[in-house]
Amino acid sequence: MARYIFITGGVVSSLGKGLASAALGALLQARGYKVRLRKLDPYLNVDPGTMSPYQHGECFVTDDGAETDLDLGHYERFTGRPANQQDNITTGRIYQDIIAKERRGDYLGGTVQVIPHVTDAIKNFVLTGNEDYDFVLVEIGGTVGDIEGLPFFEAIRQLGNDLPRGDVVYVHLTLMPYIPSAGEMKTKPTQHSVKELRSIGIQPDILMIRCDRPIPETEKRKLSLFCNVRESAVIPAYDVKSIYDVPVAYHKEGLDDEVLAAFGIKGAPAPVLDRWNGISEAVANPEGEVKIAIVGKYTVLKDAYKSLIEALVHGGIANRVKVNLEWIESETFEKEDPSPYLEGVHGILVPGGFGERGAEGKIAAAHFARTRKIPYFGICFGMQMAVLEAARNLAGIAEANSTEFGPAKEPVVGLMTEWTKGNRKEVRDAEGDLGGTMRLGAYPAALKTGSKIAEIYGTTSISERHRHRYEVNIGYRDELEKCGLIFAGTSPDGVLPETVEIADHPWFVGVQYHPELKSRPFDPHPLFASFISAAIHQGRLV
Repeated sequence: MARYIFITGGVVSSLGKGLASAALGALLQARGYKVRLRKLDPYLNVDPGTMSPYQHGECFVTDDGAETDLDLGHYERFTGRPANQQDNITTGRIYQDIIAKERRGDYLGGTVQVIPHVTDAIKNFVLTGNEDYDFVLVEIGGTVGDIEGLPFFEAIRQLGNDLPRGDVVYVHLTLMPYIPSAGEMKTKPTQHSVKELRSIGIQPDILMIRCDRPIPETEKRKLSLFCNVRESAVIPAYDVKSIYDVPVAYHKEGLDDEVLAAFGIKGAPAPVLDRWNGISEAVANPEGEVKIAIVGKYTVLKDAYKSLIEALVHGGIANRVKVNLEWIESETFEKEDPSPYLEGVHGILVPGGFGERGAEGKIAAAHFARTRKIPYFGICFGMQMAVLEAARNLAGIAEANSTEFGPAKEPVVGLMTEWTKGNRKEVRDAEGDLGGTMRLGAYPAALKTGSKIAEIYGTTSISERHRHRYEVNIGYRDELEKCGLIFAGTSPDGVLPETVEIADHPWFVGVQYHPELKSRPFDPHPLFASFISAAIHQGRLV
């Protein structure tokens, strides 16, 4: 029977609950246990699919098409277990289901209330499907005290009573700030946070203290006394150079030992951390450096590209180099010459995005990379903009454009109205809802034998995750291929373009899917490993 670990946060947001959850899961996994990680998000959106990247950061997509919180990317990267629709839920989705049941009359005329109906729905979500796991780690989004989070805290409080004694552990992550003018680290924020948590009936078993310096023993003792936890259960969570140092750092502070002790588990096997030590060593001791320009639309918030950043790090690990990122807002190139910004880089990556803003800047970046023979990697929107650039400047289709930006005389990129998912035909129209209506999740693709991308993958049959509403128009294939832009990958039925490349270029690849979502530190995605390898070669030429 699964045991449950609930991870909550206090004092301020963005302390790293998702990373802490992923690292703890990795440590338990390294001891031979089977783990599952889930995320409860208190916001009213049904999912983050319609949320601005400026507000919520990246929307992570699973194989089965769920649009989820970016923390699920951490879960996958640290444990290797693919997440799915049942690993992330929001207040919006819970209320949507409850209201649908009420309208059908499922509650038989009863009054529908937060307790027990909402809390029961949360508990059912947490408990379902865990038969094959030793530990289920459940992260609660937001901060204790947030009004929208109260039903979730109430639900996990109830689970502490519902489940057998000893099968639930509560971990609370807080901040311990250092006040320079006083020359002291302060325990009061954590004390108040735990007081808030205890006021709703949850006593934390373990405190994880985010801090930038060692905690004095006197302050650890004070936290233990005032927060009613054992002193050994006050775990420092220090800042580290790389997120891949976190599992080993937490183990050194005794986090996994303390969790097992809280469950009363004795004689557990020691964790095998060789691969984590290897990753840390590779990140800390690169044999060279490369500079990659990311020409994007949301560069002021790096969390909008979280999986992309990590996939580039993985590509660096595969090649034993440090990847330095130059962030460039794509609108810059609509006003200025790209040359001063891009001449010194070893590779150019144009990531996904939505809408017309900055699109011409991305086209300019693709043009610079193509004409200057600099490695170019276009992902989703970045592939579409590379195709528009080639259509205008190679094929002479001057009015080539995307219908995403409005009516187009030459719709080289257009809205998908139907496609096949498994044995089912998906149909969409321009007037439909935005939420959950894109081509989402894993789809197969067939790669052309002898193509650059087939060589990179080492196969002609792949499956990758998608998140897009617009597609390159296959009707322009012949015109574009005559000019050297090769449609090297398509959907198995040949209708939907999946990849493009330029044969007489050192490395110019565009993909309609999001390969960054499947990259792992121990298994770097082949496209990112190859792209960084090409960037290394470019660096030698510069």
